Amino acid sequence: MLRPLSSGISGSTATARRRPTGGRARSALAAVAAVALAGGTLTACSGGDGPDRTVDAFLSGWRDGRLDPLGFVDTGGRKIPAKDVAEQLKQLSGDLAASKPELRRDGAAKEANGIATATVTVDWPLPGGQRWSYPTTVRLKKGADDAWQVIWDPSVVQEKLTSGEQLAVTRRNAPRAAVLDGAGQPLVTARPVVLVGVQPDQVTDPVGLTKQLDAAFRAVRPAFTPPIDVSDLSERIRTGKPGSFVEVLTLRREAYLQIKSKIYDLPGTRFQEQQRDLAPTRQFARALLGSVDPVQKQDIDADPARYGLGDLVGHGGLAGRYDQQLRGTAGASVIITRRNPDGVVEPTGEEVFRVEPKPGSPVRTTLDVRTQNAADAALAGDAAHRTALVAVRISDGAVLAAANGPAGAAENLAFTAQVPPGSTFKMVSALGLLDRGAVTADTPVACPKTFAVPGRPPVKNSDFFELGSVPFRVDFARSCNTAFAALAPRLGADGLAAAGRDLGLEGKWELGVEAFTGKVSTGGSPAEQAAATFGQGTTVVSPLAMAAATAAVARGRFQQPRLVDPPPAPPVAAGPELKPTSVGPLRAMMRAVVTSGTATALADVPGGPVSGKTGTAEYDDNPAHTHTWFVGWQGDVAFAVFVEKGGSATTTAVPISEKFLRALR
Repeated sequence: MLRPLSSGISGSTATARRRPTGGRARSALAAVAAVALAGGTLTACSGGDGPDRTVDAFLSGWRDGRLDPLGFVDTGGRKIPAKDVAEQLKQLSGDLAASKPELRRDGAAKEANGIATATVTVDWPLPGGQRWSYPTTVRLKKGADDAWQVIWDPSVVQEKLTSGEQLAVTRRNAPRAAVLDGAGQPLVTARPVVLVGVQPDQVTDPVGLTKQLDAAFRAVRPAFTPPIDVSDLSERIRTGKPGSFVEVLTLRREAYLQIKSKIYDLPGTRFQEQQRDLAPTRQFARALLGSVDPVQKQDIDADPARYGLGDLVGHGGLAGRYDQQLRGTAGASVIITRRNPDGVVEPTGEEVFRVEPKPGSPVRTTLDVRTQNAADAALAGDAAHRTALVAVRISDGAVLAAANGPAGAAENLAFTAQVPPGSTFKMVSALGLLDRGAVTADTPVACPKTFAVPGRPPVKNSDFFELGSVPFRVDFARSCNTAFAALAPRLGADGLAAAGRDLGLEGKWELGVEAFTGKVSTGGSPAEQAAATFGQGTTVVSPLAMAAATAAVARGRFQQPRLVDPPPAPPVAAGPELKPTSVGPLRAMMRAVVTSGTATALADVPGGPVSGKTGTAEYDDNPAHTHTWFVGWQGDVAFAVFVEKGGSATTTAVPISEKFLRALR
């Protein structure tokens, strides 16, 4: 049967609770924190130094383990070795023994009849970054030689401690908040999972069981679970301890139910039900959202005050970037325990401190579930290439989807890729040429098979096509490289970069996660300038940057994309209004790409007219090695599709775009 795990505790106030104190004799043996220096002699500070100096020396020794220069007596006046006090301090501190408290004398000690009393503040660090601060009293006695000696009693550590007791700390994890979609509904929230495992001593045929489990796991739809490697399972079963739980994998509950009938009754299989913070599906914006996992050793090593065993920690993406906000603040409880006659440590019923956990605060994103699901579905069928798709709402810049295909889903290629844009950058080049009056949409521009440029091999068109002398709009729709290379001098050294900046490229955006906004070629040799006009050369972009630039063309002005609401920083200023005499013809040319150019497969998708631009980008010196692109918009949604090593845009990027647009309807 399924065995659910216990849940955390939540609340809000810090309290201290008392118990009856009668009938409990205090002893000179007990304490909290340090190790005495070997070889020291039992001495005390001279009377001339006064009790304050002795108190300060005791506090320093308590914290650092250097007690041997001090003299100690018990409440009856008998001398106690400093090393015994150090041992008692360590024992009394219990779970806090490895911590170093902050210790502070509050004012001067008060003297009367050879006894001095000082009030001291003890401040302990607790799990989750909390602190426990309280006053205690240190008493001193002046000896026959006028030296001050510390009167040792367990209550010095904490007023309720007696001999043989110790402090125990319980961490209380805070409820983790959700990552929300643009409508304010949870995206990442607690969802049921099932841990599939094996009890080794109940398995007679480890190899046979491994084969049966492997066959069942392969039947789970990829949307629910990652590829599963059980190659070492039979060995782990053979070497596992009797009665132990050898975990095989964790499945979403819906995935487990798909194969329950195949694995539930297999000999030795065991199942545990838990809750994990998960997105709606395994692939849903996976790299952007990140993951929420049980705490790892490196987390605890990096910040032991914040993380502890049993914690859930965000890794990567928004889950990692906003982990502290989402996870809230852990609470803690400090109780007194005592070892019973059988040697078992038991609580005494005395809780001396409690601070309730503070729940995390949600992070609201602009993601749209329907759009994200459409993007994920469009990429799901290609496991051979790394792919990415970003969708942006034109009217306000909201990022609606950020998808990465199964071949690279753990990396947010959609935001961080730095790759040449290929002919999609003719959108930028055309805007620059139109802005400068170098051409109009109807200006005849020759499109030969090749075009010679000093300093590089001749520029060529795909499959060496040629159009002759045709209107510039036809060169654009048919994606003629040679025509654009010939027009490069009319852009000047920085005309392309200026047009790119008008569309938001190279901006400093703070979205809440890492994002690359592009780097546009400027200056350079004639060969570089020619290559840059059709998205080669040194220009590199990300799908996010191209989606934002495309939205700027559709809108008529650049507006920075938004992902987190409220944003982590003020957005960059909006771009200039694009000239109607430039952006109007550019939009018409991008529509012609779909109606009569290189993306006619999108001409009949439902939902209204589609406009866009295909792109094929060489990424090394081999012309056969190309990335592929499509950027475009329909209605209020602008998007960019990228396929690494995709070959031809018409056979990879355009079909993905079609799947995406059809899935939106």
